[in-house]
Amino acid sequence: MQILNISKLRNGIGILKKQENITENLTAEENRKEITETMENAATEKKPARRPARKNTTARKKKTDEAAGKEEKGGKAEKKARAEKKTKSASAETVKVKKSGKNKDGGKDLKQNEHSSKLKIIPLGGLEQIGMNITAFEYEDSIIVVDCGLSFPEDDMYGIDLVIPDITYLKDNIDKVKGFFITHGHEDHIGAIPYVLKEVNAPIYATKLTNGIIEHKLKEHNMLTKVKRKVVKHGQHINLGCFRVEFIKTNHSIQDAAALAIYSPAGIVVHTGDFKVDYTPVFGDAIDLQRFGEIGKKGVLALMCDSTNAERPGFTMSEKTVGRTIDAIFDDNKNSRIIIATFASNVDRVQQIINAAYKNGRKVIVEGRSMVNIIGTASELGYINIPDNTLIDIEQLKNYPDEQTVIITTGSQGESMAALSRMASGIHRKVTIKPNDTIVLSSNPIPGNEKAVSNIINELSMKGAKVIFQDVHVSGHACQEEIKLIYSLVRPKYAIPVHGEYRHLKRHAELAVEMGIPKENVKILSAGDVLSIGEDVFDVTGKVQAQGILVDGLGVGDVGNIVLRDRQQLSENGLLIVVVTLEAGSNQQVAGPDIVSRGFVYVREAENLMDECREVVQEALDNCLDR
Repeated sequence: MQILNISKLRNGIGILKKQENITENLTAEENRKEITETMENAATEKKPARRPARKNTTARKKKTDEAAGKEEKGGKAEKKARAEKKTKSASAETVKVKKSGKNKDGGKDLKQNEHSSKLKIIPLGGLEQIGMNITAFEYEDSIIVVDCGLSFPEDDMYGIDLVIPDITYLKDNIDKVKGFFITHGHEDHIGAIPYVLKEVNAPIYATKLTNGIIEHKLKEHNMLTKVKRKVVKHGQHINLGCFRVEFIKTNHSIQDAAALAIYSPAGIVVHTGDFKVDYTPVFGDAIDLQRFGEIGKKGVLALMCDSTNAERPGFTMSEKTVGRTIDAIFDDNKNSRIIIATFASNVDRVQQIINAAYKNGRKVIVEGRSMVNIIGTASELGYINIPDNTLIDIEQLKNYPDEQTVIITTGSQGESMAALSRMASGIHRKVTIKPNDTIVLSSNPIPGNEKAVSNIINELSMKGAKVIFQDVHVSGHACQEEIKLIYSLVRPKYAIPVHGEYRHLKRHAELAVEMGIPKENVKILSAGDVLSIGEDVFDVTGKVQAQGILVDGLGVGDVGNIVLRDRQQLSENGLLIVVVTLEAGSNQQVAGPDIVSRGFVYVREAENLMDECREVVQEALDNCLDR
């Protein structure tokens, strides 16, 4: 009978495994209860085996009613005794399985097998910097990747266009990589996708607008047909390998942003992505705080939360407050042309500018390649509403008086080749800044871009334009009170601050401790750290290669630290080139030496120095030829 009970146990475990992909993960205690109940039900429901039917005999026919009655009563008592005995036996067997961690056939208990491996969280970028967000989650033979962004070069990265993450670890474990989950469509979260997927081609899961922006990038790199993509709705679950990922509605400075609830055998990890709490968004619904609370009640192992505004107290203002400011700017500048620079991806901001232009009878021109691409995609997918006859081509700008036009452009961060920078420098082919123009910078400088933005403001002011750059922007990131709200809803066991420079991560860690997370359960990671995490484990157990890869034109990874160092030395010291012509056969000097100076001295004012240089070179050349 014991063997039959263990068979029932296996059947119960099989049912639980089949239900794993459609139900939330059970806690360790719930799993143990489920297994015990399955065995007890199996024991009580089990009926004694029937005896083989016998042929009718004379003795059976002569059985009296009294004997039959006694047998019926005795049979009931015997059945009851057997059921009680089986229940006790099944309970004892369950205790044995719990203690030993093995069943009679030597197989490990279900929950022990689930926790034999630990979840690994491996950030490959996005920490101690703004941008290049990418994080790998690994459990046994499965890896999923959250986001795949780029960052822009530092001031000392001469000639570098972009910096993308080092994915050596993903390439070394390419058979484990199941897919990429993208939280939203900003460059610091999707910009590296065309470069990374050339090396590690895995399916992409993203919301509708995010997927549309990604498709445009893939098309530019001729990869549209090579990469699998799936559009995911908020609230939808995706099963990949050992993971199940749920998309949760959030608000950000771009529409269709999502947080991720990552279910694994080790527990639930909530990754907020970039987010804010906006109760009155311009488009769509507010953040789904209810779902955060529901997941928090299930028991969350770890929370990976946005740290960008962790130093700012209070709440982030709603995007709609910017719309009121824009309306006031239009009212105050009715007789001048208005040029507004903002982030290309801030579709809600562009929508409010278009609304204000329409109310004031102005035509709208969209300038800047990235702005044109994203607005086109958003319009096709229904994320922006442009009234008829409002949008015109930049070629038609000259056909309208200045007070009837609005130009929405890129370049709010002072990028040297962006449209606004070219207008300020006087090299834009279609737009020339006039003294009566009103220029609005509807953004805050990203850390590191302050000097470039200041230069743009100065250049525009020198051309006589009126420049407005204050109170025309709200952040897309959560401030302290919003971060606290997420912690109070999710109630994680561990806290892992992400998305920000070190000072942002540090302040976020302090906030987590203030919210009741034990200090030892808060971990500030660096790019490349391997964090092993489970119910009783929360330690950095290794390190992987995670330095940025430099993109210089078409070359990816061709420029390294040595080349950058040479470029820095050239920028500091200049260059001297010596040109000497020798006859091939006799090595006889035919011409030279000639000295070319670049970035060293101004030759016309240092002719004596150049003559001395030639003498030194000639002496060294003679010594070589004499040998």
